[in-house]
Amino acid sequence: MLQELSDWVWQERLWFPEGLGWADLEDRDGRVYAKGQDLWVVLPIALAFIIIRQIFERTVALPLASLLGVKETVRLQVSPNPTLESFYCNTSKNPTQSAMERLCKQTDLSERQVQRWFRRRRNQDRPSLIKKFKEASWRFTFYLLAFFAGLATLIDKPWFYDLKEMWEGFPVLSLLPSQYWYYMIELGFYVALLFSVAFDVKRKDFNEQIIHHLATIVLLCFSWCMNYIRAGTLVMLLHDSSDYFLESAKMFNYAGWRTTCNCIFIVFASIFIFTRLVIFPFKIIYCTWVYPVTIYKPFFGYYFLNGLMFVLQLLHIFWAILIVRMAVRFLTTNEKVDDERSDKEETDESEEEENDVKKEKKKNGALQNGHAAHNNNHCNSK
Repeated sequence: MLQELSDWVWQERLWFPEGLGWADLEDRDGRVYAKGQDLWVVLPIALAFIIIRQIFERTVALPLASLLGVKETVRLQVSPNPTLESFYCNTSKNPTQSAMERLCKQTDLSERQVQRWFRRRRNQDRPSLIKKFKEASWRFTFYLLAFFAGLATLIDKPWFYDLKEMWEGFPVLSLLPSQYWYYMIELGFYVALLFSVAFDVKRKDFNEQIIHHLATIVLLCFSWCMNYIRAGTLVMLLHDSSDYFLESAKMFNYAGWRTTCNCIFIVFASIFIFTRLVIFPFKIIYCTWVYPVTIYKPFFGYYFLNGLMFVLQLLHIFWAILIVRMAVRFLTTNEKVDDERSDKEETDESEEEENDVKKEKKKNGALQNGHAAHNNNHCNSK
């Protein structure tokens, strides 16, 4: 049964142009071709990345955070309350007005006290700045190294300059050692990201991130098995070209380096929009969607590859909208760049009251040294 299913899934007419098949990808005459069983090495590489990340965050990211002046926000701890904790964990982190009234009766607390308890409890669950910084610095390091490694791999290849060369001799394209390691390392990193996503900082685009990681992994695995390696290396290089700018902007944002963060973010936004909304759809997708049909008749593998490419492009458009909104906001209002995908820290009401008191005292002190003081003295002299 399983063998029949496997034979049906991997039948040649689905994945190859007419007249070509698996026999064309067998090693011979010293030429090596990509094979599906090569992908098993991705799992130990992913595990190695998870271990290396833990070491990196402790030995490199933490000292770097201290050097850049990342300061952790002091969070007020909630007082133990089993009733409120049970509601928070099992029902909702944001109680409705009717639920708030019930909780007030059950705990003998005022509505304001219950609201404050939930604000502080939500803040406790939010990731710390140090955690965000460590995650951003790890990704920055990988994306930066991966980009230059990919550039070194492709800089002397003809399809880097003429994208139509991707299809020269397809699918009988021999595998180079640099292509093998570039693929395996990138795949291992994305698999490690997928494994660690439950422990990383969760943002509002969590679902889109999962889709992106899965689409990228499936696209890379499929392109490897079907020998679309030239297209795959170009897609990986294109994505890595802007990602390290984003992660470095996050690092400086967490450190409070506002001007540096804003400048890097503008560079990132420019590269992202140019590579993801111009080069990717009008160059790479054009060469995977339009050009191949001038050489071969369309087949299922051709549609499957381009379907995954279009999924990535939709995600690019989604993130480009977020990036443009962020850029417009801080360019027009001179605000600090904040990641729209992250939940913002809630200000504790007691802190607001304390700040108001300080402002009022400062205001009164200024008035005593000004015109109002003369009026008071004048009145007293009477």
